[in-house]
Amino acid sequence: MTPPKGSALSIARAASDGRPVWALVGEGSLATLKSDRITASELEALPFGPEEAEARVEQVMDSLEAYGADLARTPGGAGWLYVQHVPTRRLVAQVVRKLAALSAWEPFAKAPGPLRLAPYEGLVGLRSSSSREYRAYTVTWSGIAYLLGGAAPHNPLRTAQFRNLPPLPAVAAVPNPAPSELPASEVVALSWSSRHAATLLPVLEELARNERPSLVVDLATDPAERCPASAVAGVNLCSPPTGLFNFSGAVDDLRLPEDGRVVRIDEHEVQLARLVRLVSAMLETSGGCTQPSWRSVVRAETWLDGVLAAARPHTVLVSNDTSPLGALAVHVAERHGANTVHVQHGAWTAESVAWPALHSRDIVVMGERDLPLAKAWARHPDAEVHVLGQPRFDALAGLDRDAQRRYLENLLAPSPRRAPARIAVWACQPFGPDRLKAQADLLLDGMWKAGADWGLVIAPHPAQSVDVFAPLLERDGRPLVAVADPRVGARGCLAGADAVASAYSTCGIEAALVGVPVLELGSPGERTLGLCDHGLARRCVTADDIADGLVALRGPRPPVGRAAMDAVCRWRGDSAAQVASLITRRAGGRDTHSHHVHHDARGTGSGLPQGEGVPAR
Repeated sequence: MTPPKGSALSIARAASDGRPVWALVGEGSLATLKSDRITASELEALPFGPEEAEARVEQVMDSLEAYGADLARTPGGAGWLYVQHVPTRRLVAQVVRKLAALSAWEPFAKAPGPLRLAPYEGLVGLRSSSSREYRAYTVTWSGIAYLLGGAAPHNPLRTAQFRNLPPLPAVAAVPNPAPSELPASEVVALSWSSRHAATLLPVLEELARNERPSLVVDLATDPAERCPASAVAGVNLCSPPTGLFNFSGAVDDLRLPEDGRVVRIDEHEVQLARLVRLVSAMLETSGGCTQPSWRSVVRAETWLDGVLAAARPHTVLVSNDTSPLGALAVHVAERHGANTVHVQHGAWTAESVAWPALHSRDIVVMGERDLPLAKAWARHPDAEVHVLGQPRFDALAGLDRDAQRRYLENLLAPSPRRAPARIAVWACQPFGPDRLKAQADLLLDGMWKAGADWGLVIAPHPAQSVDVFAPLLERDGRPLVAVADPRVGARGCLAGADAVASAYSTCGIEAALVGVPVLELGSPGERTLGLCDHGLARRCVTADDIADGLVALRGPRPPVGRAAMDAVCRWRGDSAAQVASLITRRAGGRDTHSHHVHHDARGTGSGLPQGEGVPAR
């Protein structure tokens, strides 16, 4: 979704009774102004350190927690900020970034003062994104002025493009019987993305083969993200009532009178009642399974209550317990006395999460390097972390390299012309169009400089719209470029590539595991998977880096040790079986298990038997 650009604004200095006053003005009026001024786009381009940003965001979230975490609760007692922490935190991050930009602009820093809103501009809007469903909310500059105390008599809460979003499709994935009609199941799993489904289904199928039935609750609202029906008997599938995530409406408890309470960010004082009001713009809006409205959350809790009451599981299994539906699911599971197990579905870095919190009791991570993060993020008082790999990677050993190579060649040479001798696959993330273009230019320029006959296959992220790649296909000359079918994705073709390029797609890990060279894209300050730190990838900042990396592939490559692989992902082909064993063992109250299942983060001298789960506290 790429919203159309609105009218450009600038910030300019005015005077009022001798005090500095700043105002948002249309760029067309700048020519007549002699005072200090800057366009909004120039202001937002000012440098800003991510470490500073995270500390400030944490400060604001702590203030929100103390100010109003209990303002609204579901009937089951889940607070609005607990459930909606991730979208709220992302909006707060936008506030922090814009206030930091204001502080970094020297004229304002020297003479801070009130900021007048642009009349009639909405206060909360949308940023550009290549994601099909996920909405990147932001606060407009008028929203910033409002937070700082500016009068907004004529400003709507939402921008026009936000108000005019098309309704979400309301199509059920599978028949949705009433919860009371659902079969008893030992495990209930929740999925709302294709990555969740691919991670959890192998575990459930392993359980089913041992006569332990399960139920997958498919909450996806994007048809491409739905969970497929399993061919293994004993793995059942259900979906919620049609339109569960289409409810919108006011959250009266979050419409607060102003009380003078503020949180300080640099020299700025942000009114907390007004910040909660802006956050409510998201929570009053239907945003699908990734960002459900508060009314949808309340209804989802009631429905999940019914599911767990009927299925009576001993375990609730998730691949995300941090975003709204995952956090809600853990809350409901604990009220029903079920154990909660989280299986990491994608790579983690310290900077990659919107909220460093994991709520489940048992946390399954891919590799040794994930242990410290999981332990730091764990919120359950009895949480344990288990290094068991990634269930969806079990099937990697069976990938047909020749068939995948033929697929890549056919994409790049659909006519009688010869396919390129070497092919790179770009495993994408749903970044904004500008960032995607920058990465594409980096890759294509580097491939051109490599001097070989290279072609590029773009593998869209499962949640990504392919329309954003159309301009790349119009590029003249070599290298040839094609886009893989989103249903194939990077995983469906990476084994046939000569190299895989990515910023931080988990497919980079998959490529490394099957021995395909990996190029990690990103400027020095940009996060990647960090595979280069383990000798599993080459970091590429410039086109010359890309070219050097591709040329180096002609020579021999040193072997990668097991320890380096295990740091990133423990890969033995039995991760699904190990997670299934953890689930059944926990349900039976037994503590012994296979010798290689879990690692003790504190070393062999810790007093724990080798292989025991690692307590998070």
